[in-house]
Amino acid sequence: MVTPREDWLQQVTEDPIDPDLPICDPHHHLWERPGNDYMLDDLLRDLRSGHNIVSTVFLECSSMYREDGPEHLKPLGETEFVAAVAEEAAARSNVQTNINAAIASHADLTLGEAVGEVLEAHIELGKGRFRGIRHGTSHDPSPVIPAYRDRGPGVMMTSEFREGFEQMRRLDLTFDAWLYHPQLPELADLAHSFPEVTIILDHIGAPLGIGPYEGRRAEVMEVWKRSIAEVAQNENVFVKVGGCGMPNYGNGWHERDTPPGSVELAESTAPYYLYVIEQFGVDRCMFESNFPVDKASYSYNVMWNSFKRIVADFSDSEKAALFHDTAVKAYRL
Repeated sequence: MVTPREDWLQQVTEDPIDPDLPICDPHHHLWERPGNDYMLDDLLRDLRSGHNIVSTVFLECSSMYREDGPEHLKPLGETEFVAAVAEEAAARSNVQTNINAAIASHADLTLGEAVGEVLEAHIELGKGRFRGIRHGTSHDPSPVIPAYRDRGPGVMMTSEFREGFEQMRRLDLTFDAWLYHPQLPELADLAHSFPEVTIILDHIGAPLGIGPYEGRRAEVMEVWKRSIAEVAQNENVFVKVGGCGMPNYGNGWHERDTPPGSVELAESTAPYYLYVIEQFGVDRCMFESNFPVDKASYSYNVMWNSFKRIVADFSDSEKAALFHDTAVKAYRL
């Protein structure tokens, strides 16, 4: 993971576009990592970029796990930590944003039926904010492609994973899907098999641009488009529109002398983001920050400006859905 550089980001500053538009940021992390901390005060500095961030959703990132006890229960430490951060933020008189209004943590769905114990404990520890889990399944045979919780190919198709997913249905929890574009057909199958479960596809399904996919952008985009259209046929799937600041996508912004401004960023990402919105509709799409991961490539202010440029011609109701209402619906805020 590339560590964000504040001095590098500050080379490009912009006034916020449409600063009063209410925004729910449905995807950010909090963590302590060597040389790359991103805790409450770091998040608040980004939120004060001039955009009207009224609420946020925390997404799991292996943060503050319990150090002892059974292995399958260690992720409960993340929910405990994030719920406490939410209470700390709410107690500060100068914080108007509902921080961690919803929490998506981790549980290992390959535990099958036994994962129900973990999910029920998350619900109790979340103090009314826990909404579901993300079990990342990102996998690619190339060693160049970074994996997160890689269990090998086809994990979403296994009986163990689907027995665990049945517990998600039983408890009415959301599932955040983090995978790469070649795996999208597996997600389409999962969504079709569990129409009652709200599934939220992270980062537009990750069209890869490094390793064996480098220099094949047009070819990758066509494969990705077909798979996105297949996934979109399932009405229970929402999608987060963002994530292109990750190096996996092959844009290389983090390697430049200066970061992109919102005009360049909008021009580069619009073909992907507008296609997703076309396929899913505004009522199933939500713009996301994916901070601090995407902070390696651009600032929080520039990112939201780029989103607003992309949909400048949309109606007020469409903008409300993309920036706020869809996230509120998906995560039941």
